Amino acid sequence: MSSSLIERIATIRSSLPPSVRLIAVSKQVSAEAIRSAYAAGIRDFGESRIQEAASKQAELHDLSDITWHFIGHLQSNKAKKALEHFHWIHSVDNLKLAQRLNQLAQQLGVSPQVCLQVKILPDPNKSGWSVPELLADLSALNQCKTLQIQGLMTIPPLGLDDAQILNVFTRNRDLAKEIQEQSWSHINMQHLSMGMSGDYQLAVQAGATMVRLGTILFGDRR
Repeated sequence: MSSSLIERIATIRSSLPPSVRLIAVSKQVSAEAIRSAYAAGIRDFGESRIQEAASKQAELHDLSDITWHFIGHLQSNKAKKALEHFHWIHSVDNLKLAQRLNQLAQQLGVSPQVCLQVKILPDPNKSGWSVPELLADLSALNQCKTLQIQGLMTIPPLGLDDAQILNVFTRNRDLAKEIQEQSWSHINMQHLSMGMSGDYQLAVQAGATMVRLGTILFGDRR
């Protein structure tokens, strides 16, 4: 096992509050590297391509306590595969997808944990609800009773400075609080999936409960 990977994991873990879940983003990373991170204590891994993830999961089938998180853009026609291969889906980005996942989850007899992806600021390069769209869709989302809606996921637009990034994360936290205070029967807002390698400390400052770290752990990929 790479001693530098062990050291990086230990350093980052020591900088995170115990309440923050470290998700190692392992896309384009080998199964061997995932096994090394597992040996260093990581149990949560994030992937963004279902076929790539399924191949690694087959290689790592003996590590039965891994929690797999889907963090990429999910097309409706891949929804069934996502439910078969992932415990968490962080990137549920529109009502139609949520309803499709709910219907398929009922058929498969699973109850996945999901985050709703929201764009706090307009961003043509990312999927997700705008804030007004999400608020308007809450009643319909509350009917997706097979999904365990656990919180919000957001990614700031590129090109922001630290103060602007922190503002995005803080507004995401406040939006989750606003939704939680509406006391929906099937929508919980206990998790904030926000923060990646370049900005996770700002996300933690704003109240992130899950950070998605790839490059800072595994180095640059293709």
